[in-house]
Amino acid sequence: MSNESSTSAGAAGKLSGNLVRQLKARAQLLDPVIKVGHAGLTPELIRSLDEALVLHELVKVKFTGLKDQKKELSPKLAEATHSHLVWRIGNCAVLFRRRPTDGSHA
Repeated sequence: MSNESSTSAGAAGKLSGNLVRQLKARAQLLDPVIKVGHAGLTPELIRSLDEALVLHELVKVKFTGLKDQKKELSPKLAEATHSHLVWRIGNCAVLFRRRPTDGSHA
């Protein structure tokens, strides 16, 4: 089983090691909310992932299709959504994007 962590893919700034550890611990309890199928990284999938990140900050994505490309596609998901690829393990990737701190809520 592959266990990969990248803390700067797609988003400005790096996450601290302590925050990455906390996010990994939280991610273990999450169910995948986005599934990447054979259609790949469609605009609809990117939009859904973006909305999930607004709501949850931390999102688990499961590769049900294109499993052999998950290593290449995970950073592309992070880049497309301006999020951090916190962890890739098995057929899942965990992405994190902080909510805006300007006081507005989506």
